[in-house]
Amino acid sequence: MNTRIFFHISPERRGIILYTSVTVTGIRGLPLIQKGDDLPRLIIEKCALEDGDIICIASTIISKAKGYTRNLKDVIPGDRATRIAEKTGEDPRFIQVVLDQACDVLIETPFTLTEVSCGHVGVRSGVDASNVEDGLVITLPADPMKEAEEIRTEIKDLTSKSCGIIVTDTCGRSFRRGQTGHAIGWSGMSAIRDFRGDSDLFGHTLEITEEAVVDEIAGFANLIMGESNNGVPAVHFRGIPAWTGHNDIYFREGEDVIRKALKKV
Repeated sequence: MNTRIFFHISPERRGIILYTSVTVTGIRGLPLIQKGDDLPRLIIEKCALEDGDIICIASTIISKAKGYTRNLKDVIPGDRATRIAEKTGEDPRFIQVVLDQACDVLIETPFTLTEVSCGHVGVRSGVDASNVEDGLVITLPADPMKEAEEIRTEIKDLTSKSCGIIVTDTCGRSFRRGQTGHAIGWSGMSAIRDFRGDSDLFGHTLEITEEAVVDEIAGFANLIMGESNNGVPAVHFRGIPAWTGHNDIYFREGEDVIRKALKKV
């Protein structure tokens, strides 16, 4: 699936080219990933890269390549997992894996919302029983930023091209139905494009505008990847202009009003 997008950027505001064409291409033909597979090498065999390209990779295939899976038959659920599973109707062994991956549990039911060690907050710690062999569950990479950097480095070593890498996970959103792609790891770019100090069309100084560009790209990548059996776990972007900003994408505990509210429930 190829998608071409045209958008206009004002040269007076950002000092860059007037028109940019962004090409978004699903990387098809990758095999079913197994532990030990060399993802960067498999990707470059299916995709010709240029400097400045961005590749979004589903965390699922990174976890499968690195062996970040658990076999439920080897999991013994504890009292907390058993209690939660009785309320949610889920396998207590699955819930035990969720708790094992979590560094904080924000709510237990009607679904288990947790924070994992990298700072990402999501349902069931991102543990997934889909697109994996029966009896296994996939866990998120413990350090997705490191995974992104390793993939970026290997791709540069193999191709001499400097590309950005975004590791994605599919998550729900507060206040809305439906899931979208989120960035949980990235390398070669900043997470946030910072507009603070810039001015709007009427000359007003922007004081709070920070754009989560990596999440926007991850969300579009998820549209191309699809769900279920679509079989497109990586997406290639070309033509996205570079941006400046920072990586402070997660609210600190004291700043997060939603976390505070959930803790009171």
